[in-house]
Amino acid sequence: MTSRIMGTGSYLPELAVTNDDLAKIMDTSDEWISSRTGIRQRRLVKDETTAFMASEASKIAIKEAGIRAEEIDLIIVGTITGDYVTPSTACEVQAAIGAINAAAFDVNAACTGFMTALHTAYAYMAAGIYTTALVIGAETLSKIMDWDDRSTCVLFGDGAGAAIVKKDETGLISLVQGSDGEKGLNLCCKNRGNHHPFIEGDLHTYYTEMNGQEVYKFAVTKVPQCIMEVLEQGNVTAEEVKYFILHQANMRIIQSVAKRLKVSEDKFPISLDTCGNVSAASIPILLDKVNKEGLLKRGDKLVLAGFGGGLTWGATVIEW
Repeated sequence: MTSRIMGTGSYLPELAVTNDDLAKIMDTSDEWISSRTGIRQRRLVKDETTAFMASEASKIAIKEAGIRAEEIDLIIVGTITGDYVTPSTACEVQAAIGAINAAAFDVNAACTGFMTALHTAYAYMAAGIYTTALVIGAETLSKIMDWDDRSTCVLFGDGAGAAIVKKDETGLISLVQGSDGEKGLNLCCKNRGNHHPFIEGDLHTYYTEMNGQEVYKFAVTKVPQCIMEVLEQGNVTAEEVKYFILHQANMRIIQSVAKRLKVSEDKFPISLDTCGNVSAASIPILLDKVNKEGLLKRGDKLVLAGFGGGLTWGATVIEW
């Protein structure tokens, strides 16, 4: 017995910001951004919140799966940008969609967040504890960016993706997951500082910081490595995989992974050109895009792979 994705959904904010729009407010250009990353635009929130986007994506996934919210017994949200320290985004989603019978919590694995949430749901189902899960990746990254730092802020966007996962005879075939905390500060965002009455100084606001070269070296090495590992574990060849659904960080990373796996880039769909890097939300957003475009049929084998802050990584082979 394993777990299977039965429906997907996604939500992107209405505001689309192109590279040319950014060039009007900072020293950058469409050529500078797109040639280095493949990103041409990203979506940014105005009135939307992380929980709102997660809830809207969830409603679409629930409808496609043909279930009622009351049937969901587990909600897991991968996010680093919840609206509150507490309650969790998952609890906010539970209230918004009426999933009154669900346990709900968030996981923090940055860009690997959706994969970590999916693997956690699988583990609960394999243990016989739950049968129907709502797994979400949702981020409002624009609020943790330094908009004076052109090397970082141009990369990221906001959005949410969701999947309904049910206990089934087929579905998730194999998984790998890992982390390297010693390199964690190569991509970080410090939390608010302590400001109790016995500490002098003003409360400082921190933003995302990234050592781009180190993160790139990590990604182009670790991602193909973990994909080969998860394929071997599942006794599946790269040729049998219809699509590789990768975290959408940088087009050069995706091209490098394809080359190292000796797989055509045609098997690597993208959304980063219009969405940017949406951290934990990027994989479910792309999965929903491929699904809604009618490119998947039952029985297709897919590889989902995430990598990012922590540093963390995770991959899985699934049968659609």
